[in-house]
Amino acid sequence: MLHEIPLIRPDTPLLDAINLPADLRRLDREQLEPLAEEMRAFLLWSVGQTGGHFGAGLGVVELTIALHYLYDTPTDRLVWDVGHQTYPHKILTGRKDRMHTMRQAEGLSGFPKRAESEYDTFGVGHSSTSISAAMGMAVGLANAGDRRKVCAVIGDGAMTGGMAIEALAHAGHVRPNMLVVLNDNQMSIGHNSGGLASYFAKMWSSKTYISLREGGKSVLKRMPPAWDLVKRTEEHMKGMVAPGTLFEELGWHYIGPIDGHDLPQLLHTIENMRELEGPQFLHIQTRKGRGFEPAESDQVGYHAINKVDPEPLKPKAANEEEKPKKPKYQQVFGDWLCDMALLDERLIGITPAMCEGSGMVEFAERYPERYHDVAIAEQHAVTLGAGIACEGGKPVVAIYSTFLQRGYDQLVHDVALQNLDVTFGIDRAGLVGEDGATHAGSFDLSYMRCLPNMVIAAPSDENECRQLLYTCYQYEGPSAVRYPRGTGPGAEIKKEMKRLPIGEALQVRRGRQVAILNFGVLLPQALEAGSRLDATVYDMRWVKPLDEARILELAGSHELIVTVEDNAIAGGVGSAVNELLIRENSHVRLLNLGLPDRFVDHGKRELQLEWVGLDADGIYQAISKRLPGSETESEKPVIPAEAG
Repeated sequence: MLHEIPLIRPDTPLLDAINLPADLRRLDREQLEPLAEEMRAFLLWSVGQTGGHFGAGLGVVELTIALHYLYDTPTDRLVWDVGHQTYPHKILTGRKDRMHTMRQAEGLSGFPKRAESEYDTFGVGHSSTSISAAMGMAVGLANAGDRRKVCAVIGDGAMTGGMAIEALAHAGHVRPNMLVVLNDNQMSIGHNSGGLASYFAKMWSSKTYISLREGGKSVLKRMPPAWDLVKRTEEHMKGMVAPGTLFEELGWHYIGPIDGHDLPQLLHTIENMRELEGPQFLHIQTRKGRGFEPAESDQVGYHAINKVDPEPLKPKAANEEEKPKKPKYQQVFGDWLCDMALLDERLIGITPAMCEGSGMVEFAERYPERYHDVAIAEQHAVTLGAGIACEGGKPVVAIYSTFLQRGYDQLVHDVALQNLDVTFGIDRAGLVGEDGATHAGSFDLSYMRCLPNMVIAAPSDENECRQLLYTCYQYEGPSAVRYPRGTGPGAEIKKEMKRLPIGEALQVRRGRQVAILNFGVLLPQALEAGSRLDATVYDMRWVKPLDEARILELAGSHELIVTVEDNAIAGGVGSAVNELLIRENSHVRLLNLGLPDRFVDHGKRELQLEWVGLDADGIYQAISKRLPGSETESEKPVIPAEAG
């Protein structure tokens, strides 16, 4: 058991000899447990170099070894879900020497990525997708007469997603040849049933038992009363020692739960199940953070870690004052939620498994009866809020922008169409840095602004975020406030909450010739560019409704209108401004700046903004090229090519 993250690379002779799974399969089985310890030490060291997801990977070291040892990857298909548990998988599949680049620009992705490796059979950023994808692979292979094997690993709470249950039900009907491994790390379902469950799991997966079971079926089915009795007896026996009845009823052959850190038993069970026909379900229990005592004790806190700095902190001088830390937008939201709940007992908070990430820990502790974590079920989260609103409650749904995409139908039909009073705190809006394209909130302005009845706010700093949350909460209808990951510019946050006029923009600089309309947190960059250009700059605040009167006034007094947003240009708020000016027959020149028509790779957020021309210099250069007299006046703004 390790107690601290090593600062120097550990000695790993077995692991050093493995570059690909084919090398792993040349080892004797007795060498696999020492290999697991080496991998765990290497993983601790490598994540300490880069930061990143942590606990889930430590929990699947033995499982990863077992799967690559028994399956002929990449010929056989291995699908991981959730994606952040794949660091050990990357170590074994030719990327060990690049782990120090994890989540960095031009480095390894923190999730499976098909373009990165042939061993990453399916890209996974969201959860609960593996069973559907693996089933599709199994069906496709069977249709082509291909006997390659397919295995899906689903864990770290992903089994709570409705999509996983839908896939289980369908596969139980179609009966493809595939194995699903549920990695139950106490963040999903089930309880340890002890040695008896392990004994029965070994028995139920044995070739002898399977032969007797399948042979008995053909005989007993000719005698319906006897068959019914034997079938019910088997189900009741399994029900006493394992939570598998549900899976059996859905048409799966269920084994487990077994200890996911007992490598010999894991190898024995998977080896048997790999050869069985039809849908197979193996339930293993693991410990998130396994082998690192701090992570085992605090599984939530060590879900991910920052880079470990080997340099000791320099002591502060006696006269040196400690600068207060800027609060993250998630803390701004969490503080507002608690303050608002104190003022209004109708407020009910909802999150789809993102309590810590969305800043709701204090609210959950102070108001447990008004807090609902619905697990990884974004569709349910949205409609739950709609139902609460039907009965006079004031639901606040805290949800990542990229996860709200999964509940879009519910946003349309269950909330907007019925004009229900649901407030959305849309977290991780815009580019999110090292988590990359799977987690970037690049499209929420585009997919929300087209919905009737929606009110959408885009604050430019921390205090404006608090005041706009309060304003949208007071609005009696569907509303959303979108804000980014991390900290803002450090604006003073006023405790008093005031309603801001809906649809009214704020002038922050008066200039000439060019008017920059900024929507959201890129105001500092827009203001810097505007100062260099002597341009007028507005903090627009509202995406819907737009401050139409102000935009039309600026169109009449300036030569160029520029919109700036941390959202896709296609269908974004710049498009809304264009539509307004076309409708009003304005002939002012227009320039829309935002995210280009591609997915932006992972890297630091500041670097991502530079790549897409949304840093201060990029905004300045794009506008300069559109000004009269510029040699490239007729050209469109140049967007830098994607890194890598």
